Order: sequence, then C-alpha cells, then structure tokens
Amino acid sequence: MTTPTITGSVRVDVWLWSVRQIKTRSAAGQACRAGHVRVNGERAKPATPVRIGDEVRYRFQGFDRILEVTALLKKRVGASVAAECYIDHSPPRPTPLVAPIPVFRDPGAGRPTKKERRALDRLMGRDSSARR
Repeated sequence: MTTPTITGSVRVDVWLWSVRQIKTRSAAGQACRAGHVRVNGERAKPATPVRIGDEVRYRFQGFDRILEVTALLKKRVGASVAAECYIDHSPPRPTPLVAPIPVFRDPGAGRPTKKERRALDRLMGRDSSARR
C-alpha cells in the first residue's frame, strides 16, 4: 500500500493524530501543552513542525514512546498505512510482577489447618509467629 506523504513539515499534534498514536487531535494538543511531547529532545508546542528524520517522544500510560518520523501525513489514515510512517524505537515495557495465585478453600470445608493458616498469614503479610 502506498503511503500518502507530503513534503516539508507538519504540526506535531496533527502528525501524532494522523499516525494513530493519540485518539484525537485535541488530545494531542493537550499532551503537547502539558509537556508530554518532545521533538528532537526539546519540549514541543502543538504547532511545532515535524520533518522526516525527526525524533518524536511522547508519554503514553506512564512510559515514553520514541518514534522516528519516516513520512509526513496531514490526514488520518488506516492503521497499516500509519505504521509505515514511523519507526518505533521505544524500549520494551517491563513485565509486571505476577503474584502467586492463592488457593481457595471450598465453602463448608471447615476451619483451616495450622499449615493453611500460616500460608494465609504469609500471603496477607502478617507475622504468624506473633502472639495474639
């Protein structure tokens, strides 16, 4: 599929919206005004021009996305075409810590044994050796 590119420069808020990184253009403008968008390492206003080869960083869900501009767009396009307009240099996100799945007791199984009670105390972060 051919990418409908233009020459020159495009506003950073329009580019982020057109390559489907931010849902609306107004949200892209707000992200710029809040200081979450940087072009080539410098804080960007919504009207900051973006050219081919520029590095655009923006904060998304607490992590930085690092994009290299390979094509310029002024209109929102399909996802497959939009993916051709940038190279993603973002580091991989850390994997979340997975807590052990607690063992559930069947209803009506009676009182927990001493071993099960100690395991529950460890799970809840309580010290089972302390006197009550």
